[in-house]
Amino acid sequence: MSNKNKNAEGFGMPWEEIYGYSQAIKKGNTVWISGQLGHNEKGELPEGMDAQMKQTYANIKELLSRFGMNMDHVVEEVIYTMDMATAFDARKNFKKEYYSDPKMVASTMVGVTGLALPGQLVEIKIIATE
Repeated sequence: MSNKNKNAEGFGMPWEEIYGYSQAIKKGNTVWISGQLGHNEKGELPEGMDAQMKQTYANIKELLSRFGMNMDHVVEEVIYTMDMATAFDARKNFKKEYYSDPKMVASTMVGVTGLALPGQLVEIKIIATE
């Protein structure tokens, strides 16, 4: 695979193969991370928005590291949530934990009526650039 186009293998979840799902793609200096969930390596979702959001960002950090990037490379995030108020508070309360300068990340939050997995409360997609 060339250095210009590269993808990242995910966490070995069954839906990656079933749906032909790519966790992340890099083209040129940009990485697009597909919507990430707050599951652990066994596919288990923790209880509550705070715990799911923390694990989602941990999964994003792991994927970025596979491309030699970190959270400072993130330029945009889109947060999909089942509970806008709770997600807004979680993002507000933990923003410094995720980003060294949260104002340098374009962020959009969208309230939705459903997500991929039962019990899933949040999903986050990312664009990062070198």
